[in-house]
Amino acid sequence: MNMRSILSKDCTFSAVQCSSKKRALEIVSEIAAKHLQGLTENEIFERFLAREKLGSTGIGNGIAIPHGRLPSDASNVAILVQFESPIEFDAIDKKPVDIMFAMLVPEQDCKHHLKTLALVAEKLGQKNTLKQLRCASSAEDLYQVIINA
Repeated sequence: MNMRSILSKDCTFSAVQCSSKKRALEIVSEIAAKHLQGLTENEIFERFLAREKLGSTGIGNGIAIPHGRLPSDASNVAILVQFESPIEFDAIDKKPVDIMFAMLVPEQDCKHHLKTLALVAEKLGQKNTLKQLRCASSAEDLYQVIINA
């Protein structure tokens, strides 16, 4: 499995203006809704929110990996967002988040979901990759950094 099989260019966004965790989840829900049939932005948002209620997906070091489950017949969706300014996200280290990798996966795909989460966390945990992501000046740059990490 590689990042190219998880993330597409049209789901990669640089310098996104956002003021809160709620708005960040709304933004990725809007994007995801364009790539999923049969689910509204609000239904997707509720899936992300349900996961956040279990505990923040802000994993520290300015990174958040919100994720949720989809109906069995849906396909995976991943979204990479670099925020223009860091936002409060209730991260485990209490630091604001400026890089968010959101994912939605089918309910029955638990094993794949865990592997994907591990891969994303590994890539975003690499100091050089994270530095390059933060320095990326466009969505294209952001995409190239993450798929080549």
